[in-house]
Amino acid sequence: MKQTGSSSETEPQRPRVILLADGSRANIRREVERLQPLIDRYVDIVHYDFDFTTDLTQIDAEFALVLGGDGSVLRAARQMAYHQKPVLGVNLGRLGFLTDLQPELLGDVLPEICSGKYRLVDHLMFECHILHGDDKRHVLLGLNEAAVLAGPPFSILDIQLYVDGELVTTYSCDGLIVSTPVGSTAHSLSAGGPILRKNLQVFVVSPISPHTLTNRPVVDSAERVYELVVPRPHDGTTLIIDGQVIDRISASDRIRIERAESVFQLVEVAGHGYYRTLREKLGWGGQLKTDG
Repeated sequence: MKQTGSSSETEPQRPRVILLADGSRANIRREVERLQPLIDRYVDIVHYDFDFTTDLTQIDAEFALVLGGDGSVLRAARQMAYHQKPVLGVNLGRLGFLTDLQPELLGDVLPEICSGKYRLVDHLMFECHILHGDDKRHVLLGLNEAAVLAGPPFSILDIQLYVDGELVTTYSCDGLIVSTPVGSTAHSLSAGGPILRKNLQVFVVSPISPHTLTNRPVVDSAERVYELVVPRPHDGTTLIIDGQVIDRISASDRIRIERAESVFQLVEVAGHGYYRTLREKLGWGGQLKTDG
């Protein structure tokens, strides 16, 4: 805090901030330019990234300000890797569960953040290991979900699920999603999975179009280790993490998913809690219609 010379009052501290947005989209670039003077009034921007290519792990900042949609937040989380910084998401996209804040409210929220009137909500992240025999082909960090999709020729795929080394079942389906609570409102929700409070420490396993109707989503502890095996993959069977194509899957691969040491932190201010987000984004508010 800075001490003024004539008063005991203190000025709010100006946070050091990384500003991220998708500069390839003209409408977002225009909105960033419109909001820039307002942002500069309250924070010190130490780095700009408009193409999501910067290694953010070495940049000294209190938090990242992401202007865009949830996809932009996922890319920012990948860039921060194992050195996560708190994220404030401003919604310039469509739905926006992670970018909950509307741009017209930014002028009210930034002074509160500078005064410390906010809280950080921890969110589970996962590591995904692709094991080929005893070799690790990939080790990847994720926030939303890991999904195995059947791919061409688009016929039913058998996927075995193991939890802590124990075979749970063999799904016959179009794909299988292992999601964090953050990802429960994304692809998993479209596949019929439950909505989970985002700070729960669990994973949800959701089959996509299962052949057996009794195959339902399963929620289990994040302390367990989940493995997926595809005994007879298709030519196009693929692993997707947070919307990014990672690799083709072979019959000898094991996909291991477990809790990561890194934690994703979202900045939450008063009046923007979990249920308000669901109510507004999913249209749960309801409306009583009258005849005037």
